[in-house]
Amino acid sequence: MRPLAFVDLETTGATAATDRITEIGIVEVDPDGTVREWQQLVNPGISISPFIEQLTGISNAMVADAPAFADVACETLRRLEGRLFIAHNARFDYGFLKSEFKRLDVTFRASSVCTVKLSRDLYPEHKRHNLDSLIERHNLVAAARHRALADAQLIHQFWHKIHVDRDTAAIAAALDLQHATPALPAEIDPGILDELPESPGIYLFYGEHLGKPETPLYVGRCRDIRQHILGHFVANPSSERKARLARSVRRIEWHEIADNTQAQLRENSLIRQLLPAYNRKPSRS
Repeated sequence: MRPLAFVDLETTGATAATDRITEIGIVEVDPDGTVREWQQLVNPGISISPFIEQLTGISNAMVADAPAFADVACETLRRLEGRLFIAHNARFDYGFLKSEFKRLDVTFRASSVCTVKLSRDLYPEHKRHNLDSLIERHNLVAAARHRALADAQLIHQFWHKIHVDRDTAAIAAALDLQHATPALPAEIDPGILDELPESPGIYLFYGEHLGKPETPLYVGRCRDIRQHILGHFVANPSSERKARLARSVRRIEWHEIADNTQAQLRENSLIRQLLPAYNRKPSRS
């Protein structure tokens, strides 16, 4: 069995670029079955809002004397390194850790598993797959909610549950589905898969067009940057035009913009400015 790390974070908000970690919870499971648990409050360096304080129970006073992430980065990395990173809505926790490590000029990469997606694949008869639904559905025991270690323990319990309910082949197929790699152009660094955020904003494709390199090809606006960018590189695109665009991409940019109106204005501005080859020409209005 591969060494595992069940991970949960509490944060000051939902955006990794601007919000920060307030608590880390990790349940480590070794190949021999040995289990270790670690919980650490983190001083985020910014204020915790009353809404987040009420949700998590973590106040500004509680983290005032806690170490900054920089002070616990080495310990965090040591506990995660070489382990399969398992979290509920894994892109959220993974993205926050990548952002925190990036601020320290440390590259963090790990193979990850999202238990939300795992639940959807293994229990398709159910509509809801948030952690509270899993607690009720599978009789998981919650020591607390919205505290990092307690939620990591719940994810660990769910992992045990699927290995009781489902056979090995079904679990392996669900895991393989999560690790399927889209057919990115050869010039695009596969490491981009670790960088793409699951947040709203705009994205830009650049590449070769009519013999000219580094041409603006496409500007898109979406609610999930990662999903939409990777959607351009599916195995069987719906049209030759889409296939041609995907083959031409050599560089990708994106900008997280939470406000839809601001994202739309930015998209329209870039289309008018860059005149991307695969966007419709902007109207005069």
